[in-house]
Amino acid sequence: MTSSAYDIAILGAGPVGRVLALMLARVAPDPARIALLAGSAPTPVTAAAAVPAADPRVLAMNHGSRVLLESLHAWPDRSADIRNIHVSQRGRLGRTLIQHTDFNVPQLGSVVAYSGLYAKLDECVAASGVTVLSGPPAQIGLQDADGVRIQQGETEILCGVAVQSDGAGATDVRRDYDQHAVLTTAHATLPRRGWAWERFTSEGPLALLPHPQTPDAYSVVWCSAPDRAAELAALDNTAFSHALTQAFGERLGRLSSQAPRHVFPLALSARRAQVHGRVAAIGNAAQTLHPVAGQGLNLGLRDAARLAQTLAGWLASRAANAGANPGPALAEFANARHLDRFITAGLTDFMPRIFATRLAPVEHACGAALLGMDLASPLRAPLAQHLLQGFRA
Repeated sequence: MTSSAYDIAILGAGPVGRVLALMLARVAPDPARIALLAGSAPTPVTAAAAVPAADPRVLAMNHGSRVLLESLHAWPDRSADIRNIHVSQRGRLGRTLIQHTDFNVPQLGSVVAYSGLYAKLDECVAASGVTVLSGPPAQIGLQDADGVRIQQGETEILCGVAVQSDGAGATDVRRDYDQHAVLTTAHATLPRRGWAWERFTSEGPLALLPHPQTPDAYSVVWCSAPDRAAELAALDNTAFSHALTQAFGERLGRLSSQAPRHVFPLALSARRAQVHGRVAAIGNAAQTLHPVAGQGLNLGLRDAARLAQTLAGWLASRAANAGANPGPALAEFANARHLDRFITAGLTDFMPRIFATRLAPVEHACGAALLGMDLASPLRAPLAQHLLQGFRA
């Protein structure tokens, strides 16, 4: 049995944990006293995704997240810009168009491959001076006035603050959407560079995002009932492509998919409190969201940025006084993050459910709301601003 001591230990080395480590390294008197425990990785979508380089996912990063990653020199080498977002409802009137020119920014967001982002963050962490501890998944044990005890295999770690950043540990609030998402890639006969599409259907949302590694192709996130998702995933390429074109419409011409298809279940899970004593939860450890509007990782990165900001003063004081209490800084973090979490979780929970009621009056009302936002920029601005950078306190 070996033991070691750190100022902060981050359990989980996914993108959110790595971004937190990089931000803390910039403000810590000694970056080596920041420990990143790489043994507790998030549950992969598929067995192949257990290796980050083989993970099939792409990630929609909003403008605020891109600015943050660029400031850390951690923006991937390849990405696809989103300059316009088209939101519509299948079978009903009404649509909303959100454009980058509305906010005088070069893009509303960008799409990156998970593997590309992970590789860039890995490179940055290796150069940051942060201590990376690989091993079996770590477990948080007792905490007292001296700190928090963590067990990782045969190693015991004592830290002033522990941060859970990955894994499905949030169980206070739970909603099963009775939907699965089908992930794949599709080519379009009439592609439109810089456009992303969110199409609400009675089965669930259907999103097409510009693909970061394949020009004139789109990453598809198709949400539907579990049986329907399994049926779609089992179709041959011709039948699936036809079904996709029917569901999406002909704005991009014919859609053709020959890529592998992956299916995963959708649910909302969240912690009511992000802080318990000296332990804070961020990212997927604090909340997992429906993928509509692509807000999950962006919310997690805002968690990381705020936590690094509030812990900076405590780290400085701890260098002079090892017994410095992190409680006030952690309380400030939890209070600052409450509204953004509430708004984002509420938005991503409400949208897929309200558009899938299969009730004609509700669907017409949703169409009228989309039309109203399209015609009146003051109605569209709050939603667009939140998608652009979230609520920042």
